[in-house]
Amino acid sequence: MKDLIPQPDDLICPAPEIFDSATVAKRIETAAKQADGNTSDLRKAVVGILSDQLRRGRDAIAAGLAERPFASRPTVRAYSWLTDCVILTALDVVTSHIHPLANPTEAERITVFAVGGYGRGEMAPQSDVDLLFLTPYKITPWAESVIESMLYILWDLRLKVGHASRTIRDCLRLGGEDFTIRTALLENRFLAGDRQLADHFRKRLWHELFDGSEREFIEAKLEERDARHEKQGGQRYMVEPNVKEGKGGLRDLQSLFWIAKYLHHVDSVADLVDVGMFTEDEFDTFATAENFLWAVRCHIHLITGRPTDQLTFDLQVEVAERMGYKDTAGRRAVEVFMQDYFRHATQVGDLTRIFLTKLEAAHVKSQPLLQRIFRRKRKLKKGYTEVHGRLAILDEEAFLSDPLNLLRLFEEGLRTGLLIHPDAMRLVTANLDLIDDTFRNDPKARKLFLDLLLKHGNPERALRRMNELGVLSAVIPEFEPIVALMQFNMYHSYTVDEHTIQCISNLAQIERGERTDDLPLSSSILEAGVNRRVLYVALLLHDIGKGRDEDHSIVGARIARKVAPRLGLKPKEVDTVEWLVRYHLLMSDMAQKRDIADPRTVRDFAKAVQTKDRLDLLCVLTVCDIRGVGPTTWNNWKASLLRALYRQTQRAMEGGLEDLNREQRGSDAKRNLREALTDWPAKDLKRETARHYPPYWQGLHVTAHVVFARLLRDLEADEIAIDLAIDEDRDATRACFALADHPGIFSRLAGALALVGANVVDARTYTSKDGFATAVFWIQDADGHPYEAARLPRLRDMIHKTLKGEIVATEAIRSRDKIKKRERAFKVPTHITFDNEGSEIYTIIEVDTRDRPGLLYDLTRTLANNNIYINSAVIATYGEQVVDTFYVKDMFGLKFHSEAKQKALEKKLRSAITEGVERATA
Repeated sequence: MKDLIPQPDDLICPAPEIFDSATVAKRIETAAKQADGNTSDLRKAVVGILSDQLRRGRDAIAAGLAERPFASRPTVRAYSWLTDCVILTALDVVTSHIHPLANPTEAERITVFAVGGYGRGEMAPQSDVDLLFLTPYKITPWAESVIESMLYILWDLRLKVGHASRTIRDCLRLGGEDFTIRTALLENRFLAGDRQLADHFRKRLWHELFDGSEREFIEAKLEERDARHEKQGGQRYMVEPNVKEGKGGLRDLQSLFWIAKYLHHVDSVADLVDVGMFTEDEFDTFATAENFLWAVRCHIHLITGRPTDQLTFDLQVEVAERMGYKDTAGRRAVEVFMQDYFRHATQVGDLTRIFLTKLEAAHVKSQPLLQRIFRRKRKLKKGYTEVHGRLAILDEEAFLSDPLNLLRLFEEGLRTGLLIHPDAMRLVTANLDLIDDTFRNDPKARKLFLDLLLKHGNPERALRRMNELGVLSAVIPEFEPIVALMQFNMYHSYTVDEHTIQCISNLAQIERGERTDDLPLSSSILEAGVNRRVLYVALLLHDIGKGRDEDHSIVGARIARKVAPRLGLKPKEVDTVEWLVRYHLLMSDMAQKRDIADPRTVRDFAKAVQTKDRLDLLCVLTVCDIRGVGPTTWNNWKASLLRALYRQTQRAMEGGLEDLNREQRGSDAKRNLREALTDWPAKDLKRETARHYPPYWQGLHVTAHVVFARLLRDLEADEIAIDLAIDEDRDATRACFALADHPGIFSRLAGALALVGANVVDARTYTSKDGFATAVFWIQDADGHPYEAARLPRLRDMIHKTLKGEIVATEAIRSRDKIKKRERAFKVPTHITFDNEGSEIYTIIEVDTRDRPGLLYDLTRTLANNNIYINSAVIATYGEQVVDTFYVKDMFGLKFHSEAKQKALEKKLRSAITEGVERATA
C-alpha cells in the first residue's frame, strides 16, 4: 500500500502525530502478507492497526486543544483529516486486497463522498461520519461488496457512520423530495474513487436540482430554523443553551452558509464578502463567533465522551475551566465564560438579521405574509424611508450630522411600528463614538431616551435592539458590565440585561391593561397613578450592580445616584430611584422569607417603606422583577403573599401601626369562626374558641380555623385526622393535621411529606391547651403546582404510615434525597442567622443553603432533637438555593438570647446540612 494521504499543515498539531500514514501502510502490507489471502484475518488486523491510530490521533488532537483551548478551526480540521485517513485507508485495503478488480467495467465505478458536516471538513470529537457511495447506474455486486466490507471495518472501529449508496438519479430524485438530503448533497466533498463520475455528479446537481430552486430552498431552511429555535426555547438567552441547535448557535451560522452556497456557489464564508453579503468586519465577527462556538462544542464532546451539544450547568463549569477562564472579583469563572458565550450568540443573531435582509433586498426571500397582506405606506418623518417593510435612512451623511439621530431612529421605529433596516443598524454601530459625555448631558438626548421608555407603550422593543447594537451601553456606560452577564444559578432564566428588559416588558404589559385579570393589584396601583419616570428608571437600573464583589443592591443604589440625574430626573425623583434600587428585594424577602401573619413583620416593613407612594412603587417593581426572572417563576402563591403584605401595610399606614396588635387579630378571628359555624351549638363553639392559645388565632385564616374545628371536634387521643384541599388562591395543596401532641411532631410531618416528593412552601404548627397538635402545611408537587385530586389518597396513606411509625422517614428518605448530576456544579454557601427582633414571641432562625429533597426534614429533626418548639416555617426557594425560616422557642417557651446557645445550635444545623449533602451526592 502506498502513502495516499497528503499531510496538511493547518492542523492543531503536526499531521504525523495524528495519523502516521507511512507506518500504517507498512503495517498493513505486513498484515496482508501474513493473512495470505484470508480476508477475515486481514480485516481483523486492519481494524487493530486503525484502532491504534484513531486512539493515538484523538489523544494528540485533544492534547493540542488543551494547550490552545480556543483553537477550534485547526481542531475540527484535524478530526476531519483523521477521519479522511481512516476512510481512505479502509477503502484502499478493501479495493486492493479484499475485493480487487483488475479491469472494472463502466458500471463498476464507485466514488466516495463526505457529506454534511463531514463534507465541510468540520468535525467535533463525537461527530457522525456521513458518507455517500455513488455509482453511475444500479449498484453492481462488486460495488455492493466493497461498500459492505468497508462499512464492517468502520463499524468495528466504532465510528458512528451515516451512509447512503445511491446512483446519480437516486440523488436527484431524493434531493428533490427532501430538503435535509438536499442540504447534505450541497456539502459534498470528494474523498476517493472515480473523479470523472464525481465531476459529472456535481454538474448535474447544480443544473438539475439546485439552480432555479433558490427561493424554495431558502424558505425551507428558514422554516426549519424557526422550528428548531422554538424547540430549543425560542430565544438565545436560555441558561443551558444548545451550542449546535439553539438560537445563536452553530446551526444558525451553518444555515447562512448553506443559503449563500446555494445562491452564490461560494466555497467558504470568506467569499460572502466578495459577493457583498457581508462586510470585512461582519465576516470577522462570523469567524470569531464560529471559532468560539466550535471550541465550546469540542470541549463538551471531550468531557462527556458523547455527541451532546447541550451546555448544561455542570458542563459550563468544566468547559470554562478547560478554556482557561478564571474567577474574578464578584464573579465565578463560569459566569465570565457564559457572558462571552451569550455575546457571541447575540452577534450570530445580528449577522443572521443582516444576511436575511440582504436576501429580501434581492427578492430571494419572501417578506413575512402579514406584511404583504397588510401593506400600507406609513407617514415617516423627514430623513427616513421604508425599504422592504423596514425603517431605513435616506441620507447617511445628513443622519450622522446630528448625533441625536442615533436615538431618534429608535423613536421612529416605535412610533411607526417598523423594524429597523440592517443597513441603518450597521450605521449606528459604526458610529457609537458619537455618543459621548456631551451627548449624554444634552437635555434633548435625556428627553429622547425617557420618551423611548415612557411614551410609546412598548419600550422593550427599542431597549432590546439598542442593547444588541451597543447603544444602551453607550448612553448608560454603567450598563455595559451586565450585558450578556449570566447569573450561574437555576433560578434566573435569562442574562441580567435580558432580565432587565423582561421586567420593563412586564411593566408595559400591565400599563397596557393586558394583565388586569392575573395582576389586579399592580393594575389598580398603576391605574390610580404613580411616578412613571421613577418606576421605569428604577426597573432599568435595579440590577445594574450585579457581577461585582459587593451586594448588588448597595452598588446599584450608588450607580443609580449617578445615572438618574443624567437621565433628567429631579432630585426628589433621584432619591426615590436610589431607594427603590437599594431596597428592591425588601418586599419580596419580607413576603417570602417572613411570617406575614406576625404583626411585627408588617410593622417592620411599614417602618422601612414609610410612605404609600414608595409602597406602591415597590410593589409594582417587585411583581415585575419576579415575573422577569423566568417564564415559570411567578405563581399564585407569591401573588397572594405580596397582596397580603401590601394590604396589611396599607392598613397600618392608614390606621396607625398600633392597630397591628395580636389581641385585635385574635378577637377578630374568633368572631369570624363563630360566623362561619352558625350551625354549631354554643357549648361546642365556646369549647373550640377556648382551647387554643393566641398565636393560633393570629396565624391562620378563618378557613383553616373551620377545618381544624371540625377535625378536633370528636378526635380521640390515638387518632390522626387529616384534611387535604387545594388552595386555589395560593397554587398549593393545604394539608391540615390534628393529633395528640408529642415532641418532634413538625419534623415527622416534614419527613412524611418529603417521602411523597412534596415541596413544603409554608407551614405552621400549634399546640392546644388540651394537648392536641394542629399543623397546617402548604405543599406543591415537583412542578410547583397543587397536588392533583387523584394523588391525594396516596399522600394521605404515606402520612398515616409515617406518623404511626410504620415507615421510618430517616431510612426511607435516603434513596430519594439525591441532587441531580447537572445540578451539582452550583455552590451555595450556608448562612444561618438568629433574629430576636423580628417577632415579639419567637426567635427567627433563617437557614440559607443548598436545596435538596430531605433538607427540611433534616433541619426540623435537628431542632426537635434539641427540644426546640417550631411554631412556623416559611420556605422560599430560588432555584438550587432555599431559605428556610423557622419561628421557634426553647423548651421553656423563651427566645434564644444566649450567644453560646445560638452557636451550639448553628453548629448542629450546619452538621445536619453537611451530612445531608454528602448523602445526596454519594
